[in-house]
Amino acid sequence: MHRTRLRPLIAGVLTLAAVAALGGTATATPAPPGPSKHCALPDSAGVSPASPEQEALDPGAVQQAVAYASTHLRSSVQIFRNNCRVAAGPLDPVTDQVPWNVWSSTKSVLSMLTGIAADEHKLVLTDPIGKYLPTGPGWGDAAHRAITIHDLLTETAGIDEAIIAEAATLGTDPDVAQEALAQPLNHRAGTHFEYSQRDPDLLAYVVQRAVGEDLQDYAQQRLFDPIGIPRSSYFWLRDRSGNTYGYANLFLPPAQFAKLGLLMQNNGSWNGRQVVPAGYVRQVAEPSRTNGCYGLLFWTNAGQPCTSANFPDAQTVRHPMIPSAPRDLYAMVGAFQQNNFMIPSLNLTVTWTGLLGDTTTNLPGLVSASPAGSDLYYNFFRILLRGVQDRHLPDPGPFVSPPQDFDINPANYADPRVLLRDIAPNRQCNLLVCGGTIPAKGLAQNGEAVTRTLLGALDHG
Repeated sequence: MHRTRLRPLIAGVLTLAAVAALGGTATATPAPPGPSKHCALPDSAGVSPASPEQEALDPGAVQQAVAYASTHLRSSVQIFRNNCRVAAGPLDPVTDQVPWNVWSSTKSVLSMLTGIAADEHKLVLTDPIGKYLPTGPGWGDAAHRAITIHDLLTETAGIDEAIIAEAATLGTDPDVAQEALAQPLNHRAGTHFEYSQRDPDLLAYVVQRAVGEDLQDYAQQRLFDPIGIPRSSYFWLRDRSGNTYGYANLFLPPAQFAKLGLLMQNNGSWNGRQVVPAGYVRQVAEPSRTNGCYGLLFWTNAGQPCTSANFPDAQTVRHPMIPSAPRDLYAMVGAFQQNNFMIPSLNLTVTWTGLLGDTTTNLPGLVSASPAGSDLYYNFFRILLRGVQDRHLPDPGPFVSPPQDFDINPANYADPRVLLRDIAPNRQCNLLVCGGTIPAKGLAQNGEAVTRTLLGALDHG
């Protein structure tokens, strides 16, 4: 490793150790806030830095918040205010360019693409998906084809789900769109929230059909290129037929992942260019009718009650997602806590990646399936927001874990019937053949994408 990259890492570790030695308390005396510095969004030269004081933040509170995150399994942490980066974690110099599965934050990226396509009049959110699907065997009965794009965005399609069984077929999926359409309807579309992997997979296919080009090509041209995410920096996996996964499996470096959070923080605008429609950005954070903490493939602090993913059980709590944060916070949320948090009222953006990090006794929270049960989220924002000097934010008090839920029935999340329907969705599509051919196109595309990204990383190094 280059010595120049080791220096910031060593300095960060020493800083973290110093904060821990002080018992995690913020020791700096807050200065009276002056006019905040505003920064341009990242360009080829990288992010624009500022001191916490320049952004009306107590440096001690910022330091303590970073230390808390870093000692709770965050492999990267960045805090931005007014687009200026005021803090980063001790491991960021090592991890910031390493592609990392952002898991279900991929769903939010798909939501952005849906909003862009809607703004281009390529689709309408209230359209039934049958308008964009092929016809014939395997492409859904009338009830499935009547599901709307909005139903898919709010995870209310009503199809049978078991999120671990759905994810377990990664690498073997013959055609995720047909797999989604093979699952029976347990609820009338639009009436019941149930966190599914196949809903966004089906949406990715519908958006691709609506825009008339490969979804990843569309994403690169309309979303990633405008904000400076080069294709060589990431890869996005596909099923064996070549369909892009919508539920997860976008591998982005933290430095690039942060740009998506900053884009949303800036109402979809990037240095003067409107990338995601501003009206759609506002819409994604509005609570849906069936879940007060869920919008359009984004989680939101604006409503309640909050219902979690069905792992190990769908748990509902009667409070906002993160009671220690302002109600206008909304977030991209991926398994094992891959997050972009946006707080428009404070012009504050937090981005991090890692592996778990919760210590709550509540099982859905512990396994990162329940954002409303996360002590990691709650405690981090309680610490950080103590340092906001230009706004009064009352201390919410200690974290209170939701009641323990002892329902760990594997049928909730690993139903073998869901798995079997994914492996063989219909007579025309299974592990061996799909659409009259052996499905292998996607495997070759995945290999090319991973190789391209590895070569790009070597060039960057």
